[in-house]
Amino acid sequence: MQNKRTPVSSRKAPLGNNNLTLTGETHDVIVTSPEPKNPSPYLYFTESDLNRILANLNTLRESVYANAMHDKTGEGVEQALPSFPSVCLIGLGRCGSNIALDVAHLVHSARRFYLSEFNSEQKRVREKDNKPLQWIQRSLHLKPSKVIKPVFLIEPLVMLGDLDKDIAGRIRFSSKGENQTFLRDYNKLKIMDLSEVHAGGSGNAPILGQYLAQIILNKETDNFNARDWKMIHSYLIDSCGIKANQSRLYFFIFSAGGGTGSGMASEFGLAQQYSYMSKTFNIRTPKEINNQSQSFVFEPIFTSGICILPNITNHDIEMSEALHINAGRLLCKYLSEEWNFSYNLESDTKQIHDDDILRRIRPWNAMMLISNDIMRYAEQGDNSEPAQNIDVNAMEKYANQYISQQIFNILTAQAVTTDYDENYFRRAGIDIGETIRLDANDLFMSLAGPVAVAYAESVVTDNGVVEKPKLFNSDSATLDIDDLFFRSIDLPHFNKDTQAIEGVSLLPIESKRYRKALEHYRNNNYDPKYLRELHFFKNCSSVVSIVSLPKDYKLSYVALNKLKTHLNSLFPNTTLKRYALVIGASANLSLTTLIAKSPCLSDDFLTLLVAFIKRCFAKDQYRFDDSLDRAIVEFIRAPELDEKKLESMLCDCENPAKILDTNWYAIKPMYEKKYREIIGDNKKFRSINDIRLTLDSVKNAIRYLREIYRHRISKTQVISLNDDFLIEDDIPSLTESATEPKKTK
Repeated sequence: MQNKRTPVSSRKAPLGNNNLTLTGETHDVIVTSPEPKNPSPYLYFTESDLNRILANLNTLRESVYANAMHDKTGEGVEQALPSFPSVCLIGLGRCGSNIALDVAHLVHSARRFYLSEFNSEQKRVREKDNKPLQWIQRSLHLKPSKVIKPVFLIEPLVMLGDLDKDIAGRIRFSSKGENQTFLRDYNKLKIMDLSEVHAGGSGNAPILGQYLAQIILNKETDNFNARDWKMIHSYLIDSCGIKANQSRLYFFIFSAGGGTGSGMASEFGLAQQYSYMSKTFNIRTPKEINNQSQSFVFEPIFTSGICILPNITNHDIEMSEALHINAGRLLCKYLSEEWNFSYNLESDTKQIHDDDILRRIRPWNAMMLISNDIMRYAEQGDNSEPAQNIDVNAMEKYANQYISQQIFNILTAQAVTTDYDENYFRRAGIDIGETIRLDANDLFMSLAGPVAVAYAESVVTDNGVVEKPKLFNSDSATLDIDDLFFRSIDLPHFNKDTQAIEGVSLLPIESKRYRKALEHYRNNNYDPKYLRELHFFKNCSSVVSIVSLPKDYKLSYVALNKLKTHLNSLFPNTTLKRYALVIGASANLSLTTLIAKSPCLSDDFLTLLVAFIKRCFAKDQYRFDDSLDRAIVEFIRAPELDEKKLESMLCDCENPAKILDTNWYAIKPMYEKKYREIIGDNKKFRSINDIRLTLDSVKNAIRYLREIYRHRISKTQVISLNDDFLIEDDIPSLTESATEPKKTK
């Protein structure tokens, strides 16, 4: 992992467990580490020379802000370096890179449109005293276009990576590439050219994608031919969380059913987390800090995987079972890593060392789950057109739009003012103090594990300036918060008013059963008893609710309290509830609710997980009946985990050959030879057998499910030491004697 260089003249000083080497210049700091007593299971390369990291970041910044940095306001005036966007999207694999590209194009187009319309609106306001123009408009019954509500979208930094030598050509000649202004103007889009390591994909095998990702991440960046990779690596891996890199939110977008994205995404996440966590244990003295012009001023970051799950219950199309197995492998791996990081308490009885924590890292803080089945449910919800007549390209476009909506509601909820043009808020008249923001630390503390998304939006009336809804009047201008919340947890469907897809991203149970439960819920005045017992709601540990409002629209306290009531009643065991109010980032009123941890108990999640375990772990006698299916359900429900029974049904390691129609033992030496030749250091060699999931991975995944299955919280009760204090109403005899008339003799 360490990159060691020999300085011309140096002196050494202690640096915690490391050594600090100072070259002739006092600001040139090189950190080296002695060989650890317990070798790390991770061999990721991390640049340790701070000056090199800063130089790479400056080079990347110059390419991202090429236009802005060449616009000089005056000669001899030193301009401050622009900050990186607070958000970065990393699209991996064909599916992930396409979605990330769609998000970038969507935001870029929307921003250009709204800026153009907003400037035109300002021009119309300046020309409102033009009497002849007004007379012509009245005479010809020409109505001026309605007032444009400014929508201020931040533009994230977008990284695209695929094990395909023609990824640049694919993007250039895609539908987005036809609009040459987008690729020319959007400098925040960067392509990770990884073809020198591998250029033929991973053959729909996640273990191969994972192994190739390790080769890429274990190789020193100086040995890459691609010039941009060094800058991208410093941005994504080496500098996350430090002062010089202002990005605090990272989204890794990928398809769980493929090979490249499913295999690479977790490795890229682990490399970033390993570098980030290593910095937390790098304690330096004040003298060392003062010797640096740019130090590792450390700040929290939040990373999330956005996982696209394959179709499961589509009766019209036979889905490839390999997609289910690949997705199940990713879910099993993630739950095992999440259990080790968050719940494994074996080390509580002994002293915890830094290297113990670095062995328990997880790839992301959270993993958002979005099912491909949302498009099928949306089709079924609209009976006006048969499902077979739906344009596939249009459906993919709407699916990407659904994902884009969720991403950018989170982005705008934590966006800082540096993400916007300095004149945005002044021109729009938006008071930034009215916005309740979620920073990266809020998300870090609130979201962990598998996460599902509930989304809905409504069109609010606009007559120039929208009046505040009346509190006690149910006229048409009043927002129906009950209906908005219901649509957010409903099966995915089209909103014809907004042309958006609403609903929950992952169904709690099978669609027919869930649809019937929702009908009872709505027909009984939104009584939570019809949904609350579903594990999806009952075992949720935390929710984050983001309300996005158009400019000048005021949300009443009654509506906000109704929303809180719905969340409290439907999610009775949440440890934490967070709210964010975003103003001016949407043309419509939208509600996004992020549901943490309990989605792992949904039917789709368990189906994919068990499909992988059954195919790649089960012994022969348990592969073709439902005995293992029923056993895993019992393992989750039982008071104690029967490990001996589990061990009797499963093999010690996964068998990758079960999803490949070829000889695994012929493929294995080919990729290991590639590893040896590219890395060139036998000490860093790792066999592909070492990254196979083991029986312990399955055990940890089941332990995580058992933990969430049993999650509940105690309710706060009033405690008093004054139980013996009597009030007059509690003493009826005294009251009666006081009111009883006196008897006369």
